[in-house]
Amino acid sequence: MRTALALFTIVPVRDAVALTRERAVVAVRWFPLIGAGLGAVAALPLAAIRAWAPHATLLGAVLAVALLALFSRGLHLDGLADTADGLASRAPAERALEIMRRSDIGPFGVLAIVLTVLIDVAALTAVEGSSWRPVAALAVAAATGRLAVLHAAHPRVPSARTSGFGAHVAGSVSTPVAAFETVVVLGGALGLAALVNASGLGWLVAPAAALVVVAGVRWHVTRRLGGVTGDVFGALVEIGTALTLIGLAFG
Repeated sequence: MRTALALFTIVPVRDAVALTRERAVVAVRWFPLIGAGLGAVAALPLAAIRAWAPHATLLGAVLAVALLALFSRGLHLDGLADTADGLASRAPAERALEIMRRSDIGPFGVLAIVLTVLIDVAALTAVEGSSWRPVAALAVAAATGRLAVLHAAHPRVPSARTSGFGAHVAGSVSTPVAAFETVVVLGGALGLAALVNASGLGWLVAPAAALVVVAGVRWHVTRRLGGVTGDVFGALVEIGTALTLIGLAFG
């Protein structure tokens, strides 16, 4: 948990031990739980605004999405942008990976970030019900997006690089572990739906459908680049989160 917090959040964890494959493998298994916690905390301002000033719900949704990005240090948005630039380059895999490795962001990366953030904000604004429902929704969405990383770290999914975080955790999540965490996340969605008086079926279908679509994205990226990378993991997080929020907005 300490390693996971140090890697994936802004929490000031004192952990000077060098990152090894073993530590990365264990840390990534906490990813969905950390996502749920970050999503819930980030949405608290939205819940307060909906309770006391419902006319400013849009502002609350913007704050929630901004806080979630801040809490995760913008890592996943950066990965989304790099992946979009690499795929949009239409260059061979080796060249596309080199483009993704650069620190700058191209026009497709900027477009990907803007569209994803707009979708997140619009979907959160559209979630109806009690003031606590957006808190549950963002918790479920953030957990689902991070669960997609565990699915992408299955042994059947190769790594596109030999170094980096992606290479550390690629192929490290077994089928039983992935299945268990999937059940936990979907079960958590059902439990939260009951707590906020939402449709249990809708809140179960939304993350499940998002995971199916993200699996298609993962397949395309793997075919295009030869495997996954840390940037691809970030892209899957953001895509999975946005798709889940879309489903919950209609659920």
